[in-house]
Amino acid sequence: MRVTSGIYKGRQLKNLQYQHLRATADIVKQAMFNKLGQRIIGARVLDLFCGTGALGIEAVSRGASEVVFVDKDYRSVSLTKDNLKTLGIEARVIKAPFEKALNALAGEQFDIIILDPPYQNGFYKPAIDMIQKLDLLAEDGIIVCEHDKTIKLDVTNFNFIDGKLYGIKQLSYYVKR
Repeated sequence: MRVTSGIYKGRQLKNLQYQHLRATADIVKQAMFNKLGQRIIGARVLDLFCGTGALGIEAVSRGASEVVFVDKDYRSVSLTKDNLKTLGIEARVIKAPFEKALNALAGEQFDIIILDPPYQNGFYKPAIDMIQKLDLLAEDGIIVCEHDKTIKLDVTNFNFIDGKLYGIKQLSYYVKR
């Protein structure tokens, strides 16, 4: 697993083979950030369910001003911190269930929110509902969901603007109504 573009392009990231981790393939990661384009430069990013931290690190590499990493699993948090330390990146890493983390972030806003939870756990709707309720997405912000193509997201609080399949994975993009 590596950083695909930006100032850390080509740098390897640790990806321990924990059963709960499902690394985003480089082609999917590149597609996500190519779609985000110039939005990433100077953006505040929330990497919710961060796993290895690879998506948030990609955001930093491509010019995000700040990334907040969130995961409840101590192994994921440790792995994210190791990857950040290896690259010399200072960032806030929150070890907490997503509900607690989102409540702790109330009052903040993010330009980009990346959701890549365990696919079958049903976290998309409650996470997106909380993001809307707590007004965590900036006015011109975007939510990016990575999910299995068989999962139909039930998003009522935001407008779907695009989606693309990559094998069994799909990226879906949402903005405020």
